[in-house]
Amino acid sequence: MRLRRTVAALAAVAFVLPVAACGGSSGSSGSSSGKLTFFSWDGEDTMKPVIDKFQQENPDIKIEFSNAPPVAEYISTLQSRILSGTAADVFAIAAENKTNLINGKHVVDLKDKPFLKNVPKFNQTTYGGQDGAVYGLSVASWGAGILYNKDLLAKAGATAIPQTWDEFLALCHKLKNAGVTPYLESVQAMSTPLAAFLGAESAADGNSMDSKIFDGSAKFKDYWVEPLTQWSRLWTEGLVTPAVVGLTGDQVRTEFANGKVAMMIAGPWDIPGVRKAAPKLKIEMAPIPGIAGRPAYLAGAASPGYAINSKAKNPAAAEKFLAFLDTPEAMALYQKATGAITVTTDFQPALDPALQPIVKDVRAGNIYLPQIAWKRAEDILNVEATAQLQLLVQGKATPEQVANALDTKLASTS
Repeated sequence: MRLRRTVAALAAVAFVLPVAACGGSSGSSGSSSGKLTFFSWDGEDTMKPVIDKFQQENPDIKIEFSNAPPVAEYISTLQSRILSGTAADVFAIAAENKTNLINGKHVVDLKDKPFLKNVPKFNQTTYGGQDGAVYGLSVASWGAGILYNKDLLAKAGATAIPQTWDEFLALCHKLKNAGVTPYLESVQAMSTPLAAFLGAESAADGNSMDSKIFDGSAKFKDYWVEPLTQWSRLWTEGLVTPAVVGLTGDQVRTEFANGKVAMMIAGPWDIPGVRKAAPKLKIEMAPIPGIAGRPAYLAGAASPGYAINSKAKNPAAAEKFLAFLDTPEAMALYQKATGAITVTTDFQPALDPALQPIVKDVRAGNIYLPQIAWKRAEDILNVEATAQLQLLVQGKATPEQVANALDTKLASTS
């Protein structure tokens, strides 16, 4: 979502028509004409070309668009609108809110819709429920790793991408000693390296790690302490300033594109912005180097899906819009704006060469995000985890305290 990232979004905006109260009762004439409301966490730059094309092909439907930036602001805004009966006809369903939306019966089951036929099972089950239900049209997946400025690495005499976390930290020290800011990541959401460490651990444990935590046979502290300890070495070894707690992902990307930092956490959505700002920059993306003998791994998930409000005022137009979003024509526009790794079988995007080292794993689903794997209360746990990680970065909490806080929070949701 998203880390979620996520596609860089603008502050809440509206275009096409002024934003008014959205959603409401389920009454509908069944006509696919009239007004369709759409709430997204992608911003105007991303969605306007798609919406304009849809309206060009469907002049009898006018889309009223609004958005809020991911992750926390979008989810809280959507929740408020659902509770007040003003939620849009179509909105994004994400890792952090899918359980609440599904269990609250706020979204429509799409499992028999023709537009799902080209969507991989991984993406369908990510936003699925019991009896094969599918509640979100997810047309892309993402993997987040480390984006390298190859020229700055060469300045420090580095000739290869690190394969282990120890090698990565050694490279950070080497870059710092050469007068280069080695690495930055925003800690305003779940940490990408931490998620990747946990993903590799879960895979080694037969993907049972989260099931054990949530059925009570294990605790967060059984799995999280070592990954937290390894991630926190970026700060305990003085490689990254604690001031990163105030940095957004956009600010980190700007520093990287300006050649002021050698390595950053990135997803596919970051590449277009970097290319636009610094077209001559030599970059390459790679998975997060592994810890404790584990392989390199990617944080990631099926991208947020498009869901239809169970109380949509115009469900027929909503379904028509989702069918359009699944077309190669719409995905070409979306992919151009975001650099997304689309996964539907009827569209093959021309991806940036910098993404090639991660594409195979992303499309195969060899990616992990805690918020997707958590079995309940993922929104509550995500807020707690983010707050705890910020305390850890600032030296105000230990890895053990962070893990214990998550165990306590999970127990309070039972």
